[in-house]
Amino acid sequence: MKFITKSILAIAASTTLVVATTSMAQPASSEKQAAKATELRQSIFKLLGSNMGPLGAMAKGKAPMNAEAVETNATRINQLSLMLADYMRTDTSKFDVKTEALPKIWQEAEHFSKAIENLTTASAALVVAAKSNDEGAIKKAIGGVGKTCGGCHDDFKKD
Repeated sequence: MKFITKSILAIAASTTLVVATTSMAQPASSEKQAAKATELRQSIFKLLGSNMGPLGAMAKGKAPMNAEAVETNATRINQLSLMLADYMRTDTSKFDVKTEALPKIWQEAEHFSKAIENLTTASAALVVAAKSNDEGAIKKAIGGVGKTCGGCHDDFKKD
């Protein structure tokens, strides 16, 4: 119970930070700054993907379920979700950088902040499910994280 209470408090605090940080997005001042911001933000998304991949494989039965590995990956996803707003602060949409990010990220900052909040909440729920060692609960929670990823891709990423 103590862990769950701390998780809920952390989620509430991070949600406030996400909304505040994303709404303060500033346009990149140069091509060089835009390229660096893009590189850093893509690094975060690569790390998210590298932690989501094994979870998807376990949920689909392509890899054995391992609650400890789920907890580790879910914790990492949660921590990365807390960094997303910081790495999205620089609006690169006015520059010709190689990216799959849609300008909509900065045009609809509140919507994007909510998407980040959803990932933070879903990944925290997955940590709790992993600690339960209940395979059904873990698979459902993995699905919840996957749904937040897919929803964000649908809204904010080029096809």
